[in-house]
Amino acid sequence: MELVAQDPSEYLGVGDVIDFGDHSVSTLASRLRSGCTDDREFARGAFEYVRDAIHHSWDVQDPRVTLSATEVLRHGVGLCFAKSHLLTALLRCEGIPTGLCYQRLTDDGQRPVLHGLIAMYLEGAWHRQDPRGNKTGIDAQFSVENERLAWPVRTELGERDYPQVFVEPSNVVTTSLRAANDVLELCEGGLPSDL
Repeated sequence: MELVAQDPSEYLGVGDVIDFGDHSVSTLASRLRSGCTDDREFARGAFEYVRDAIHHSWDVQDPRVTLSATEVLRHGVGLCFAKSHLLTALLRCEGIPTGLCYQRLTDDGQRPVLHGLIAMYLEGAWHRQDPRGNKTGIDAQFSVENERLAWPVRTELGERDYPQVFVEPSNVVTTSLRAANDVLELCEGGLPSDL
């Protein structure tokens, strides 16, 4: 992985999208941390919460557009990008440096789309996690030993992992989501295809 910022502490900031200064986000982070014996246990709990309790917009056919961590938590729904923003906020709120990562995938072998996930700095190394949400054919799991992401990259189809760990969400992603009125319409042909 290629870090956009070199010092892990630079991946702890709050912003308008990674808005863990909001009471609802910080309260959830504190609740998820309660009873955990270490950062790994908390990170697993936060990951599983976002993966399982927050619905993926396309899977549940919910047209609402969410972008910030607060919006995702309030509505309980979001695309992969938005779910990654919430997970990033929860982890940063509790002191775990976390950045945003992207993959270029194809949903049908033809049309490329960006996919969002996160990387967290835990136990002295960066580990990518994919909180997209599981369903038939998708089994993303928390792991610091071996990546267990939603999809493998199929280079023969032009898919790729972007090596960067971004401090803030990509402008391509935030601009696309801010311009959308219906996330399902966005998914039908308006998702960003490249950084």
